[in-house]
Amino acid sequence: MGYDAARTVLGIAGAYLGIGAIVAVPLVLSGIGRIDPAAKAAPWSFRILVFPGVVAFWPLLLRRWISARSAS
Repeated sequence: MGYDAARTVLGIAGAYLGIGAIVAVPLVLSGIGRIDPAAKAAPWSFRILVFPGVVAFWPLLLRRWISARSAS
């Protein structure tokens, strides 16, 4: 794999994680209770713990959050 290909892969991964971090902040702060009602009263330690997972799986969780909003 050449240097340019590695830069492209790292750029795509960085963009994915950057968008994930932007999406994760509001989702962890307010949206997690809509996705999982049991997490609505979760302490901040839980929210900090799930933040990296939300960043990694942001497309799936964003879709679930949007569908939960439209169902309300």
